[in-house]
Amino acid sequence: MLLSIYIFLVGFTNCFFFKVSFSKSEFSLEGDYLLGGLFPLHEIEQATPLFFPETTECFRHRSSKSGYQMLQVMRFAVEEINNSTTFLPSVSLGYEIFDHCSDTNNFPSVLSFISNNGSIKPKEKLSNYRPKMIALTGPYGSTRTITIAPLITTDLIPLVNYGASSYALSNKLKYPSFVRTTISNKNLIEMIIHIIRWFGWNWVAFLGSQDDYSSDGLKLFNKYISNTGICLAYQERLSLNTNYSLALQKIDMLKINVIVVFALSQYARKIIKAAIANNIQDKVWIASQSWAMDQHIPREPGIGKIGTVIGMTERLLSLPGFNEFVYKDRRTTDVNHNEESDIQSTSKTCNQVCDYCTLLTPEEIINENPTFSFAIYAAIYTIAHALHKVMQCDMNECRKNTAVKPYMLLGEIKKLDFPLNGRQMKYDDNYDSTISYAVVLWHTDVNPPQFEMVGTYDTYPEVTFTINNSLLPWHNNGSVPFSNCSAECKEGFSRQPEGFHSCCFTCKKCPRNSYVDHSRDPYTCFPCAENEWSDEGSTTCMTRSVVYLEFTEIPSIFVLVSAICIIILLIAIFCIFAYNYNTPVVRSAGGSMCFLMLTCLILSSISALFFFGEPTSALCLMRNAIFTFFFTVCISCLTVRSFQIICVFKMAAQFPKVHSLWVKHNGQWLFIASVSVIHLISCVVWMTVSPVKVTADPWTYKDQIMLICERGNTITLTIVVFIGWFLGFLCLLFSYMGRDLPKSYNEAKSITFSLILYYLTWIVYFTAYLSFKSKYITLLNAMAQISSINGILFSYFIPKSYVIIFQPQKNTPAYFQTSIQKYTQTISRI
Repeated sequence: MLLSIYIFLVGFTNCFFFKVSFSKSEFSLEGDYLLGGLFPLHEIEQATPLFFPETTECFRHRSSKSGYQMLQVMRFAVEEINNSTTFLPSVSLGYEIFDHCSDTNNFPSVLSFISNNGSIKPKEKLSNYRPKMIALTGPYGSTRTITIAPLITTDLIPLVNYGASSYALSNKLKYPSFVRTTISNKNLIEMIIHIIRWFGWNWVAFLGSQDDYSSDGLKLFNKYISNTGICLAYQERLSLNTNYSLALQKIDMLKINVIVVFALSQYARKIIKAAIANNIQDKVWIASQSWAMDQHIPREPGIGKIGTVIGMTERLLSLPGFNEFVYKDRRTTDVNHNEESDIQSTSKTCNQVCDYCTLLTPEEIINENPTFSFAIYAAIYTIAHALHKVMQCDMNECRKNTAVKPYMLLGEIKKLDFPLNGRQMKYDDNYDSTISYAVVLWHTDVNPPQFEMVGTYDTYPEVTFTINNSLLPWHNNGSVPFSNCSAECKEGFSRQPEGFHSCCFTCKKCPRNSYVDHSRDPYTCFPCAENEWSDEGSTTCMTRSVVYLEFTEIPSIFVLVSAICIIILLIAIFCIFAYNYNTPVVRSAGGSMCFLMLTCLILSSISALFFFGEPTSALCLMRNAIFTFFFTVCISCLTVRSFQIICVFKMAAQFPKVHSLWVKHNGQWLFIASVSVIHLISCVVWMTVSPVKVTADPWTYKDQIMLICERGNTITLTIVVFIGWFLGFLCLLFSYMGRDLPKSYNEAKSITFSLILYYLTWIVYFTAYLSFKSKYITLLNAMAQISSINGILFSYFIPKSYVIIFQPQKNTPAYFQTSIQKYTQTISRI
């Protein structure tokens, strides 16, 4: 650092040691406390390398009227503060201003600012260090600021900048005393992204210049567009010698219709000129704040054809009293110009020369680009408010005995919160001020060109962004231009990536039972949960209704009433048979075996009550296991009953020993017991190998989940069903063999009817079960059980009950004996 300073001091002696100050000069003003100002009164169009130490004489380069306007804003702010009787009372501010036109070769002014009586003492303590300036504002541009900032911020001299937006300067470890009154690149890029997203664009180009301003902006843009759906289709950092036409032709070939030009005005001017020359039409140009309010570019011939230009600028562009100040200053300058011209040409310090400045009219100054006017105004007022705090001023006086050091101002700046022309000035931890920016639309079809505010962006008290769409007369027949790699997918369609960029895709309709949520992930069709459903091309899933056979449904009520009536009827028959137990009808029907049959039928009927309501594993078990077991026992009774009648009338004479053994050992009960045990074992195996359980069926109906009872293991179920059906077949066989028995003992017709009904009912049920899926299959199951019970009840027990109640003359031993005698006579005749 010391060696660098030494070299600069040696090289710049011709500018540094021959300074003569004039109080009337626009570049300096004496006061109690001096402020420094660096403004671009001239601009270097093409920098050239140096081979020995020398300063850059700015007046030899292209003049910049906007830089002179910036200087006047600083002078206006200082004069306004000095004229105030309540703000910094009895304290006057002075200034020293330099023309700062080079990125690297304008150090004399900086060294002058940080010197004390012409010398610099790097090792001096901050508490003892008192440079010439208590604070300074400028320079314009990020690269220039980054170049000189280390020299200033090392000693904690407040560098209150109006025109450097690089986010790198917010790093307080590197630039501890850098304060910013303009927008930072971070906020600027966020604002650009807000604009792009507001109109739904995602296919954009980014053109910048080869400096810290554009480099920082491009890096932040790439960082912040991640996860926004915006694709940077083309990017390039341009120099003054770049082939602008080639870059624009590439953009046009890629069908990019939105171009972000994040560059200084001299680069933006070349880009726009190249666009006009290459007939680039109907684009949207987003201008960064460095050229959004440029007064020269909108006047380029043919600019109306390139499309729509949207810029970003400070919302408060006019300063109350500034125009009057300029007019008054111009009158003073005109009077004193001739008197001072000869003196100034020989006595001004290096880079405090502006030959064209005195030639400018007030209108030319006022009409220049006002983008940074408020930022400069706010910078001066920020320094003044901090000084006001340090000197403990009230409305009448300040404590002038206070030894003001630059670092003291820095401590107060962070605490500031003051209104300024309707704006609230506050600083965050990075010393970045609150932002109140505007989105402006260029109207180049009028003379002079106009800039209309169509949107706003604020960071205080919260971040807000809005655009009035009705104020944008787009070049594309009034509709928002299309700048997307792919057209947005319709609702219910997911994106299928195509190529490198995420915003290039094809659209695919989401299948059934899935949905796409573009706010969550537009590239994925998410499956619906098990209890949800959706049609093809859905954006949400709907809740499935859980269905089962409910008690309140009319078919359910009908079956329940039927089952209860059957149970009551069976109990009544049980009582009738018990009361008439010793009568021939009851004895011929099976005697005590009838009570077993009736009990089994009652228990089988009870199982029909478990088919309604929300199914559970217990209900599923009782639905079929109870009926299957007890109804099979009932069929075994019918089978053995049919066999007994055959034995009595046909087999006793032919096989007397077999008949005697059957009677002696109670063959009928032994058979029923054996069959019951075998069937019970098969039922237990059926329920344990693969237990019957409730299953939710979400596949049959898209909008429903059916709660059904699984049948369990197919093999064991087949064995259980086979036993019952085989017994029924034997019963049918024995009934057929006894079709010619006495009428009182002939059960062939009734048994045949009941068993055929039994078979047909279950064939219908199993056919429907295998063919259809519905909650009413469960109802059909219950009806099949009731039908099977009704077959035996109405063909076997009801006729006998009718005889007992209504035909008692047929329920006598004599009637039965007569029937047997008629059968014997018939057989003997044969």
